[in-house]
Amino acid sequence: MDGKKPHIGTLNEKPLHASLKLWAAEEGDQFEVPVGRFIADIVRGDQIIEIQTSSTSVLKPKLTALLARHPVRLLLPIAAIRTLTAVDDNGLTVSSRRSPKRRSLLDAFDELMNLRAFLGDPNFSISILLVHEEEVRRPRSRPRRRRYQKQWEIQERRLIAVMDSVSLHHPADYLAFVPPSLVEPFTTTDFAVAVGKPRSMATKVAYVLRKIGVLNAVGKHGNSILYKRNYGSESGSSP
Repeated sequence: MDGKKPHIGTLNEKPLHASLKLWAAEEGDQFEVPVGRFIADIVRGDQIIEIQTSSTSVLKPKLTALLARHPVRLLLPIAAIRTLTAVDDNGLTVSSRRSPKRRSLLDAFDELMNLRAFLGDPNFSISILLVHEEEVRRPRSRPRRRRYQKQWEIQERRLIAVMDSVSLHHPADYLAFVPPSLVEPFTTTDFAVAVGKPRSMATKVAYVLRKIGVLNAVGKHGNSILYKRNYGSESGSSP
């Protein structure tokens, strides 16, 4: 890009989305391009690059339409580090601290669950971005209606840095989420222990990987499904 930032329209987008679009931009890209009844974040030749900073549950109609005609790459940020900044009514910072909660690549499966119908599509790829983001909070603009509601609300999220990224294109790429040390056959309890995550997360990962043909169910141990890796999953499957 020769040190020059391309002109990017923002359409009143949120700061985190705008910053990630700038981070991904290359010379020659087009931005906010109408494609049918949708607006593509970035168009690069025939490829469309979409950035999703909120729930992926809303993407099904858009992806269905775009993938019918274009290769689509989805950028999915995961906040590995989050700085919590509180501001007053005038926008002045009153406190700033690191959240003790750390997220990892596996946390992307909270969103990949919604996309499982698309993960085997050869036109679809995902880049999971581990980011450091700042979450800016302000006092609630309206009184709390319930006692358990918090005194503050999220004003915006800002990108501090992209720390790492992992690209997923072929179903076989998802085998990287299964630790090599995990002895087959294994249950989701075994998986949870191996990755240091709750069993609920391991169950989510196993479900998605089974749907795209990366894991095969080979039996049961008590009430638990037994899984084996499918090393022939280059093309994937959708049971």
